[in-house]
Amino acid sequence: MKRWLGVAALALLTGCATLMKEPPYVVGIWGGPHIAVAFQGAFGEVRFDCATGTIDGLVMAAQGGAFSVRGVYRAGATGPIRVGQRFIAQTATYSGEVVKDVMTLNVELEDGTLLGPFTLTKGTPPTLASCL
Repeated sequence: MKRWLGVAALALLTGCATLMKEPPYVVGIWGGPHIAVAFQGAFGEVRFDCATGTIDGLVMAAQGGAFSVRGVYRAGATGPIRVGQRFIAQTATYSGEVVKDVMTLNVELEDGTLLGPFTLTKGTPPTLASCL
C-alpha cells in the first residue's frame, strides 16, 4: 500500500512540475521605447507610437533566440477609432531574437519598409508617444 501511495505522490509531483514550466513560445507583456507587444495564446497584439499590428502565430525562438513570424501592420493613430478614420494595412514579417527577458524586434513591411530595431523587456510598460 505504501508503495502505491509513493507512486501516486510521484505522479502528482511530476504533473505539477510539468504545469509550472515556461511554454516553448513567447508569452506575456513586453514593452520598450515606441512599442508594446502583448502575447496571448498564439497571437500578439502590437502597438507602436502611430500604428498597430498583429503577430499572427506563435513566436518560437530557435536555439540562439532567433525568430521570424508573419503578421499585419496598420498605419494610423492608436487609441479610440474616430469616425471616418482610415487604416492602411499591409502584411509584415516580425523578426528578431529573444534572450532571456529581452527581445530585439524588427518589422519588414510588404512594401520593403524596415522598422526597428526595437528593444523590449518582458513585464516592462512601453513608452509610447501620442499620435494625432
